[in-house]
Amino acid sequence: MALAKRNEGKKVNSNINVTPMVDVMLVLLIIFMVITPMLGDKVTVNLPRVTAAEIMEAANKEDAITVSITRDGSIFVRADKVGSTADVTSRVQSLEALKTNPSDDKSVYLRADERANFGKVEDVIDALRAAGVNTLNLMTDKTALD
Repeated sequence: MALAKRNEGKKVNSNINVTPMVDVMLVLLIIFMVITPMLGDKVTVNLPRVTAAEIMEAANKEDAITVSITRDGSIFVRADKVGSTADVTSRVQSLEALKTNPSDDKSVYLRADERANFGKVEDVIDALRAAGVNTLNLMTDKTALD
């Protein structure tokens, strides 16, 4: 009687298939490429809470000009830190949104922290008026009525 040998063990594939991993990594890369531009244009401030706030959809557009004042008095035009109120005037004037068509409505969205120094906020408002801003929108958070 002869013994029958199986040769199943000799054909084991020990190579790693990386195709599914590459597919997953490409999907993650595309997701991060789409989401990243949406996250980078905001400066974190605690906006004042009011009951009669209006929703301003134009503030979320990519070309919207936002000026933010943090609690410690730092000033940001869009996401770029600005040194002084004179720099705010020159920075806002140099933005392409204001230079493309002089007849466009020059509106700016001001996001000031609720605990920011009011004198600093007033200086920034004066600098924006000196830059030729027609409409100044003060950003707030809406509170629910209890």
